[in-house]
Amino acid sequence: MNYCWTTLQVKDIDESIAFYQNIIKLPLNRRFEVEGNGKIAFLGSGETMIELIQNNNQPCVVGNAITLGFAVDSIDETISFIKEKGIKIESGPFTPNDHITFFYVLDPNGIKIQFSQSF
Repeated sequence: MNYCWTTLQVKDIDESIAFYQNIIKLPLNRRFEVEGNGKIAFLGSGETMIELIQNNNQPCVVGNAITLGFAVDSIDETISFIKEKGIKIESGPFTPNDHITFFYVLDPNGIKIQFSQSF
């Protein structure tokens, strides 16, 4: 069995695609409309795939317990990049031990995004 993707329900698919492309650096693989119901997009490659769904017939409900984690080469460079893009750091950075440092931002739908650097 292989893990395929994580599905996120979003309010505005264009805003969410821009965030995941420009901030997380995930490539857009495919995007299509579901006749009368909404829009779907897949971003990422390999084992890092995200499916975004904007459903016109259902309100967007975001779980506050969801966190997506992404490894980065440099926490300091990532923090600078995030600030340059005008994105608020939700919390951190934290260094709970000598092996990892991480911080959180929120995506356009309130989903927690964790950036972590391992040592």
